[in-house]
Amino acid sequence: MLVRDVCIVGGAAVGLSIAHFLKRDLKFDGTVTVVEKDPAYTRAATTLSAASIRQQFSTPENVRLSLFGRDFFRTLKNRFGADADIGFSEGGYLVLAGDDGRHILSENHAVQTAEGADIALDAPHDLLKRFPWLNLDGIAAGAWGRSGEGWFDAHLLLALLKTACREDGVEIITDTVTSLVCDRDRISHAGLASGETIACGLLVNAAGPAAGDLAALAGRPLPVEPRKRSVFTFRCKSEVPGLPLMVDTSGVYVRPEGATFICGVSPAEGADTRADDNDFDPDWPLFEEIIWPALAHRVPAFEEIRPGPAWAGHYDYNTLDQNAIVGPDTEISNLIYANGFSGHGLQQAPGVGRAVAELIALGRFEHLNLSIFGYQRVAQGRPVFEKVVI
Repeated sequence: MLVRDVCIVGGAAVGLSIAHFLKRDLKFDGTVTVVEKDPAYTRAATTLSAASIRQQFSTPENVRLSLFGRDFFRTLKNRFGADADIGFSEGGYLVLAGDDGRHILSENHAVQTAEGADIALDAPHDLLKRFPWLNLDGIAAGAWGRSGEGWFDAHLLLALLKTACREDGVEIITDTVTSLVCDRDRISHAGLASGETIACGLLVNAAGPAAGDLAALAGRPLPVEPRKRSVFTFRCKSEVPGLPLMVDTSGVYVRPEGATFICGVSPAEGADTRADDNDFDPDWPLFEEIIWPALAHRVPAFEEIRPGPAWAGHYDYNTLDQNAIVGPDTEISNLIYANGFSGHGLQQAPGVGRAVAELIALGRFEHLNLSIFGYQRVAQGRPVFEKVVI
């Protein structure tokens, strides 16, 4: 049996960020083990996402998490060395609204700018000056991130975090947690598929889409399940200069990716159900029936495109309110949650990593108070709704 002070289940962006901040910034002198079942990240939400970051949220804490992530990305060389680079492009987000959504966009903008985000709220004529390729039909306003928003390479970020964790003495194990044994109000140890067991002083559930299943092993209800999201690529015959990550009123998003573009949309509410664990096939009808028509309407240049490869990944979808669940369990004293991000996990990983590391090492939040996202709201059925879910 292995004996560890901290066992983090899930070794993608969130789990590695927790371990990194715990050891490097907070100088935690205990033993830390990260258990990751997919070391190549072939099915990880981190690597199958659109790898983007924005401050355009309606909840102040979500804006703060993203601002922390922005600053983390901007200062990678100070933390990881002169060669550290994740290709962070601050190309911005452009969130469009019609008449029925203009007041919500304005309310959100007030929250974002109050937190220090660099977001412009533009009327249609200003949008056309910035983006002359845009069709303004049905557009009443648009919020554009002038700086701090954009996209990056998730694989490079994971490589930096993993290398740093190993340098700082974090043990990373390739395995799967198959059982959790509780002794009264504590998890005494975790059983692994390999037959090994880990006796842990504290266990962190950073298991992404599998977080709900992991919590169930300890008899704890957690409203987190995998939901499939498809990402499509295409080439365009014409240039679309200065395209940010644009979110249309239809919910369809698109952004540049080198010489190509990537795009997607959430399934309709009735069709958005728990994903089969092995279903990673793109839903092509979404592209053909919803995404392409919406893009061709909003950006006429996209009428002539050549579809390319596509992929699908799983969100760790919080069915209660699509917000993160961060903090200790209400009944099991040595269980901490860091999951349920519903598509925001990669960009929020640095901030959540710092916050959870503080909980472990200091027993409290210091840099970012994420109490609003605590497990207690789950136990009480008290959602914290985020208006800007993409």
